[in-house]
Amino acid sequence: MTRNPSAAEPQDAAALIELYYEKGWTDGLPVVPPSAASVAAMLEAGGLRAGEVVGEVPARNTAVSAEKVAINAVMAGCLPEYMPVVVSAVRGLTNPSFNYHGIATSTCGSSVAVIVNGPIARRLGINAKDNAFGPGFRPNVTIGRSLRLLMMNALNTRPGRLDRSTLGNPGKISLCFAENERGSPWEPLHVERGFTPEESTTTLFATESIIQTANALSRRPEPLLMGMADAMANMGSSNITGQQNMVCVFAELHTGILREAGWSKSEVKQFLYDHARRSIADLKRVERLPGAIEPGDEDKWRHPIRSPQDLLVICAGSMGNFSACMTGWGSHTGTEAVTTLISEV
Repeated sequence: MTRNPSAAEPQDAAALIELYYEKGWTDGLPVVPPSAASVAAMLEAGGLRAGEVVGEVPARNTAVSAEKVAINAVMAGCLPEYMPVVVSAVRGLTNPSFNYHGIATSTCGSSVAVIVNGPIARRLGINAKDNAFGPGFRPNVTIGRSLRLLMMNALNTRPGRLDRSTLGNPGKISLCFAENERGSPWEPLHVERGFTPEESTTTLFATESIIQTANALSRRPEPLLMGMADAMANMGSSNITGQQNMVCVFAELHTGILREAGWSKSEVKQFLYDHARRSIADLKRVERLPGAIEPGDEDKWRHPIRSPQDLLVICAGSMGNFSACMTGWGSHTGTEAVTTLISEV
C-alpha cells in the first residue's frame, strides 16, 4: 500500500471503496479512502515523519512505518487526535513480550484488546461505561479497527494466509475500551503497572474470549467473586493449561459491592486465584492434561493463572448485574500483557 493509494485512482468515494475491496485492503467493512492531506494530518497529530519506524516484527522481517500506521488509521475512520493512542497501541503490538507473530497466526483466533487509561481517555471520549465492549463510540471502534487494518495491510495477517484462526471472534474487528477510573475504588491499571495518574497508556492483551458473569442477588463479595472464579477456570480455555494473564472487568454495580465491603484490589485478586481452580484429576478426565489419573490427583489443583499478580483487575461498564473475564491466548511463555505510554505532541 502506497502513501496515497487514491492518487491515480477514480476520485469517486464509492468507487474507491469498491476498489479497496477488490484489492483486499478492508476488514470486510467499508473504509475511508485516505488522501495525502488526511495522512499528513494524522502524522502531524502523532508527531511523526512518514518514514519513521514505529515498531518491528522480526519474525515477519517487517518494520512498521508511521506512514502505514497513519494510512490505516485514516481508513479505520480515526480522527487525527486519536493518532497518539494508535501509535502507542502499535508499539505495544510490536513489543517482543506481546509476541505478535504467535498471536496473529495461531489457530486459536484471539483478538487484541486495547485498554486505555489516563486523562486522554476522558478527553477523547473513549467509552468506559455503557456497552464498553460494543459499538456506538467512534474512538473505541476506530482505534481498535486501525490495529486490525494495519495487521492485515502492513503485516499480511489475512484469513487463510497468515491468519489461521479456526473460528476467530468479532473482537478481531475492534476491541478497545477505557477503564472507568472515576468509578473505581482502586488505583487505575496503568498506575498499578508503574505509570503516574497524569500519564496515559494503552494496555494490550491477547484474548480468546469474553465470558460475562451474572449475579443480581448477591450483595457480598464472596458469592459474587465465586461466579467470576468459576468462569476463569473453565476446562476448555487456554488458561487452564497455559496459565497466561487474564483480565477481570467489574462493572459499576459489582464494583460498588466490592467498594462497600472495603475489599482492596489485592484481596480480590487473591480470592479469585484461590477459588479459580480445577483438580488435576478433572483435567486428565477431559484430556486437557496428559496421563492417567494418579493417587492424589483429586486433591491437586491447577489454576488458570500462575499467581494473583498475573490477573489484571479493572472497572468498566455500567450498572447492570454483569461483569466479565477475558481469557488469554497461548501460554505464559507465549505472550504477556503490555502497557505502553501514550506520547502526545
